[in-house]
Amino acid sequence: MLAGKRILLIIGGGIAAYKALDLIRRLRERGASVTPVMTRAAAEFVTPLSVAALAGETVHSDLFDLTAEAEMGHIQLSRVADLIVVAPATADLLAKMAQGRADDLASTLLLATDTRVLVAPAMNVRMWTHAATQRNLAQLRADDVLFVGPNDGDMACGEFGPGRMAEPLEIVAAVQGALTQGPLAGRHVLVTSGPTHEPIDPVRYIANRSSGAQGTALAIALRDLGANVTFVTGPASVPPPAGVTVVRVETAQQMLVAVQAALPADVAVFAAAVADWRVANAAGQKMKKDGSGQAPALSFAENPDILATVSRMAVGRPALVVGFAAETEQVEAHATAKRARKGCDWIVANDVSPATGIMGGSENAVTLITAEGAEHWPRMGKDAVARQLAARISATLGAADSP
Repeated sequence: MLAGKRILLIIGGGIAAYKALDLIRRLRERGASVTPVMTRAAAEFVTPLSVAALAGETVHSDLFDLTAEAEMGHIQLSRVADLIVVAPATADLLAKMAQGRADDLASTLLLATDTRVLVAPAMNVRMWTHAATQRNLAQLRADDVLFVGPNDGDMACGEFGPGRMAEPLEIVAAVQGALTQGPLAGRHVLVTSGPTHEPIDPVRYIANRSSGAQGTALAIALRDLGANVTFVTGPASVPPPAGVTVVRVETAQQMLVAVQAALPADVAVFAAAVADWRVANAAGQKMKKDGSGQAPALSFAENPDILATVSRMAVGRPALVVGFAAETEQVEAHATAKRARKGCDWIVANDVSPATGIMGGSENAVTLITAEGAEHWPRMGKDAVARQLAARISATLGAADSP
């Protein structure tokens, strides 16, 4: 699948560097050649000998290698590759990339290239969520850098949360996607998916029956057309796709923050089933029955309207904003009114009344509401719906780019 492709792999200095060994093996067994570059810190975690043995090539690490630099080695290394992969991409490496620093071989290669760059971040959860790192991520996304991961998981430091480097096969899938010159290559697409969970107390929450299957299928279809996909997902029952940037959230308020952090984007597709309301008086401790027979009084507050917020952005609005409408009656009428009310370009509406079996099921039957009217699509698998919608998005962007 990657036969003849040349990958320049930059290995950063983090405990996740051990995964780079398996990544090299996985890339080579698919036909790619791998030229390894290691930072000085990376050599503290894996040996250059191990990396060179698996890659079948010399490890590069010294910016001032007189033999290589006589031929401008740091320029050539970055320009003969089909793709540059940084795995693990530490917080320090991301900061250097965002700031355009070039004080070692790895950062110099990244600055001296016009080849696409795919990074697999890996760091402590507190470093990942720090405001400085999030600013750097926003800048790198604006610079068209591709991301895969990080995932949630146990850290070597004993903490749990986002910051765990994507697994080697996930990175391979992202490499394949980055090297696919599909019609959406170079486009950034934001997709939301899954339900949101609005807490009542620390052990109970309000949710809905969304599985996240349609949003996941859509992210895969867009990825397969070459798009750089940021996938913001609530606690769905289906796993997120490989080869995309996954951002996990719980509540509607967290989803809004994640969506705003992921912008700018060429397209935003809001497939998530976001709760309209949250419990305003959520308890800090588990609510207990007191024997009185009286249920607790819950007070509700309206959640932020993510679709309307993005649709009505005065600056930086995506060229195409697509919303979803899950209805149980008068599907076309309600969806048409929703499109006008929210200010989005399209609404993908479906009938989720219990008799249809669509909510949480494997099939969907949608009506696409646009400025031109309503299109009724036949019932089909959610993967087929995703491919048809992704193709429609691609065609619309292509038409907008045509003179």
